[in-house]
Amino acid sequence: GYSACHWCHVMEHESFEDDETARLMNERFVNVKVDREERPDVDALYMEAVVALTGHGGWPMTVFITPEGVPFFGGTYYPPEPRHGMPSFRDVLETISALYRDRRGAVDGTASQLREALEQASKISPSSEPLTEQLLQDASRTLRRQFDPEWGGFGGAPKFPPASTLEFLLRMHLRGDEEALPMVGKTLDAMAAGGMYDLVGGGFHRYSVDRTWLVPHFEKMLYDNALLASAYLHAWVATGHERYRTIVEQTLDYVVRELALPEGGFASAQDADTEGVEGLTFTWTAEEGVPEQLLHPFEEGRSIIRGELDEQLRRRLFDVRDQRPKPLRDDKAIASWNGLLLAALAEAARRLDRRDWLDAAVGVGEFLLGKLSDDEGRLYRTFREGRAKNTGFLEDYADVANGLYELHVATGDLRWLEEARRLAGLAVELFGDEERGGFFLTPAHGEQLVARQKTFDDHPTPSGNSMLAFVLLRLARIYGDGELERSAVGVLRLIRDALPRAPQAFGHALSALDLHFSPPRELAILGPIDSDVAHAALTPFEPNTVVAVGPADGVPLLEGKDLVDGRPAVYVCENFVCKAPVTDAASLA
Repeated sequence: GYSACHWCHVMEHESFEDDETARLMNERFVNVKVDREERPDVDALYMEAVVALTGHGGWPMTVFITPEGVPFFGGTYYPPEPRHGMPSFRDVLETISALYRDRRGAVDGTASQLREALEQASKISPSSEPLTEQLLQDASRTLRRQFDPEWGGFGGAPKFPPASTLEFLLRMHLRGDEEALPMVGKTLDAMAAGGMYDLVGGGFHRYSVDRTWLVPHFEKMLYDNALLASAYLHAWVATGHERYRTIVEQTLDYVVRELALPEGGFASAQDADTEGVEGLTFTWTAEEGVPEQLLHPFEEGRSIIRGELDEQLRRRLFDVRDQRPKPLRDDKAIASWNGLLLAALAEAARRLDRRDWLDAAVGVGEFLLGKLSDDEGRLYRTFREGRAKNTGFLEDYADVANGLYELHVATGDLRWLEEARRLAGLAVELFGDEERGGFFLTPAHGEQLVARQKTFDDHPTPSGNSMLAFVLLRLARIYGDGELERSAVGVLRLIRDALPRAPQAFGHALSALDLHFSPPRELAILGPIDSDVAHAALTPFEPNTVVAVGPADGVPLLEGKDLVDGRPAVYVCENFVCKAPVTDAASLA
C-alpha cells in the first residue's frame, strides 16, 4: 500500500494492529510490508498477478508468494470479519496456510502458471502494422464515445482526473478536431467546480467516487497536482480563459506552501485522513460560516464545498481551516514525481512570470541532480530524512529528463539541457530492450524479481515508456540524433494496436505519437531568455515545437548561431533549415 491510501489505513487498523491477527501472521508467514511508491517494480509485478487471479486490483494489496518470490494467491482489501461475501483476513490466512502445508503441489502449479504469464507479458513484439496519423483520429473517436457530456471525463464512477488524455485532446484541437476542445473544457470546468478540487486551499484531491467530481478520496498527491497544473496551463494558453490560469496559480501555490521540503524537493502526498477521520480537514459544517447553498452533504454531519467563492470568502475560510489539525504528510521525495512537478513549475513560471516558482523549480533541479543522484550520476528513487535509497526506475529517468528540459527553456541555462540529454541517454542504456524495443521498468543492474516487466499505460502518471519516448523525440530534434528517434518509435510500435482501442490508458503515448508525426519545428533562441523576442517566440501554445537556448557549442540546433549585432535573436527552423534570425518581437508574430 501507500501512506495516503484511506483503505490501507483501514486495513492497518482493523487487521495489522490487531494482536490476534498479528500473532497468526507471524506464526504462519514471513511478512514483508512494501510501499508501492518506493518500489513500483514490486507493485507492478504482483498487481498484475492479482488482476490475473481476481479480475481487479487496488490497494491495500495482499499477495502470497513462495520463498522464491513467485505469487500464487492474492487480493485487495479483506475485512476483519466476513462481510459482503468477502472472507475475513484471518480466514484467508488460515486457508492459505493450510493450502501451502497440505496441497503444495497445487500451490506450485498455480505459481508456475502465474510466473509464465508474468514473463510473457513483458515479451510483446512490435506491431507489424505501420504507425500512421490515422491512429490519432481513431483514438479521438474512441474518446468521444466514452465521454460524459454532462459532467466531463470518461466513463462513470469513480472518476480519475485524465490529465494525459486532456493533453492529447488539446493537441487534436490544434490538428483541427472540432470536438476535442469542448471535451477538454467540459472536463476542466467540472473538475474545478469544487469537491475533488479544493476551492478553499487550492489543489486537487486524488479522485472522485462519483461521476460529478463532488465527493473525493481526500488524499492529495504531488503527481496529480503537477499534471493537472500543466493541463490547466495549456488550456489557458490555448483558450485564454482566465479561470484556468486561476486554477494553475492556486494549485501550484498549494504545492509550494504545503509540500515543499527543507532539502529542496517536494513531499509525495497529504493523507486522506486527519486524526483517523476521512476528510476531516477539508469538510465543513454550517456553523462555520459557509453559505448554505455551497454545502453538499458528506458524512457525519459534515459537508463539501462546491460553488462560486469570492476571494474575500475564500481567504476567510482558509484562515479558519488553517487552524485545524492537518493530515499526515508523506514526506518522502520521489524522483519521478518531482520531475513532473519540475516541468509544471518551470513552464508555469515562465508563462505567468512567477519568479518565486522559477526559484522553486531551480531548487528542484538542484535537488534531483544532487541529493537524489549517486556519485556516478544515476538517480535514486526516493529521499527521506537525509537518506536517498532504492535504484531509480524508468519513470524516474524519463520524468526528470523532461523536467530538466523544461527548466532549460524557462531559464536559458544550458546545464539543464545537457543533463536532460545525459539522463535520457543513460535511460536508453539502463532500461532498453535491444531485442524487441521499448524499455523495462527496472534497470539491468537492479534487483531481479521473478520477471522483468515493461509497463505502458498511464497509471495515472505517464508511463515511463511513453514519457521517455516523448523526451527522446524532443531531444532528437534538438541534437539531430536519429538513434534517439528510433528508440522512441520502438516504444510506439509495441503499443501501436492498443492506442486506438484504449486511448484513456495511453494519453501520453498518443501525445508522443502526435509529436512524432508533426512537422519538425525548432526554435533556437540566442541571448537572454527574458528578452522581448524570446518571450514572443515562446508565448503561443505550440507543444510540438522544441527549443534550445544559447549561444552554445555542442548542441547542433545552436551551432553557428549567435546574437545579431549584439541583440537577442530567434531562429525559426524546420528540420535544421532556418529562416533569417528575427530580433524584433512584433515581426516574429
